[in-house]
Amino acid sequence: MPLYKTIQPKDNAQVLIWKITEDLPFFEAINLTENSLHRVQNMKSVTHKKGFLSVRFLLKELGYNDADLFYTNDGKPHLKDGKRISITHSFDFSAIIVSDVVAGIDIEKNRGKIVKIASKFIGKEEKFLQKENVIEQLTVIWGAKESLYKIHPDGGLLFKKHLPIEPFKLSDKQTKGWIIKDDFYEVYRIYFEKIEDYTLVYAIN
Repeated sequence: MPLYKTIQPKDNAQVLIWKITEDLPFFEAINLTENSLHRVQNMKSVTHKKGFLSVRFLLKELGYNDADLFYTNDGKPHLKDGKRISITHSFDFSAIIVSDVVAGIDIEKNRGKIVKIASKFIGKEEKFLQKENVIEQLTVIWGAKESLYKIHPDGGLLFKKHLPIEPFKLSDKQTKGWIIKDDFYEVYRIYFEKIEDYTLVYAIN
């Protein structure tokens, strides 16, 4: 289907979401740089290929093409015009955030297995979970930390230690998150919402 949803959390930021229902030939019509074409050809998973290519369609919605996007050695995406971009895709959805300020984005399918790994990313200050909708709450926390992880310039972050999230309720649809590591200390506004059986989370400075 075409563009699934557009969100404008701030005047200087846009979130675009694509629901991937098309077959691979649809996405292969997009113009790619030689490097991107090589990357796609080396992907074994059709799902990964469609996720990668659908992001290029989202860029097209904002007037960009694949050549406007490049990656630095740390794997982070950038736009040649200087705007900030963060990218995510998971199964049936892909999403980007393009902003004048630092931002990160993540979309995750709400799955029960997150309960089993919660102890690996939940810090002691985040034991505020309510009994109902635990999977969704944990997915928000994971998505928030993943978004913050994408923002931090140096890597080396531990989800449990360096990325605390302020207590929230699902009905709040927003909270705060921090990146705290050594001398680095920054706070971000975290936005989240349910998209069908997925959770979309994005962080903006």
